[in-house]
Amino acid sequence: MRGSPLFLCVFSVSCWMNLMPTAGDRIFHFGACRVSISMTEIRAGFTAIKANIVSICQAPGGLGEPLEPLWSQQLHSSDRCCITYQLFTFYVDKVFKHCRTEDSFVNRKISSIANSFLSTRRKLGQCREQNNCLCGEESTEKFKQILANYEGLNVTSAAMKSLGELDILLDWMEKSR
Repeated sequence: MRGSPLFLCVFSVSCWMNLMPTAGDRIFHFGACRVSISMTEIRAGFTAIKANIVSICQAPGGLGEPLEPLWSQQLHSSDRCCITYQLFTFYVDKVFKHCRTEDSFVNRKISSIANSFLSTRRKLGQCREQNNCLCGEESTEKFKQILANYEGLNVTSAAMKSLGELDILLDWMEKSR
C-alpha cells in the first residue's frame, strides 16, 4: 500500500478545507451548533433587490406594518439553534417559493438567497440529527406565532412581506453571534 500515506494526506487536507469557511463566510454559534454561513452573499443579494421588494410592499393596497419580528426577542442559547432552523425552513418552504416578480434579475437574486438558506438549513439539520439543536417550549411558541402572522395574509403578499423583512433576521443572527 504505497499510496496510502499520500491518500491519507490528501484526504485530511480535503476534510480540513471543507471545515474552513470560505471567503465571506462567518461562523455562527447557535447553542451547541456551529454553522458557517455566507452572509456576504446573502446580504449582497438582498441589498440588490431590497428597493424592489420594499416598493412592492408599499404600493397601494400594500402589506401594511411589518410582521412582528418575534425571533429578534431574547432567546435562551439552546433555543437559538431551533428557531434559526425553523426560520430557515420557513423561508425555504414558504417564502422563497412564492416570491416571483416580473423582473428576472430579482428572481435570480431570490433564487441565490434561497440556495444559501437551503445550504444553511442542511447544516442546521445535521446539528438537529446530532441532538445539538433541540427545540424548547419558548422557540416552539415563538415560531407558532410567526406562522400565525404569516398565514394571516394571502400567500404571495405574506411571502413578499417576509422577504422584505429578511434584513431583520440577518441583523438578529449577526448580533447573536
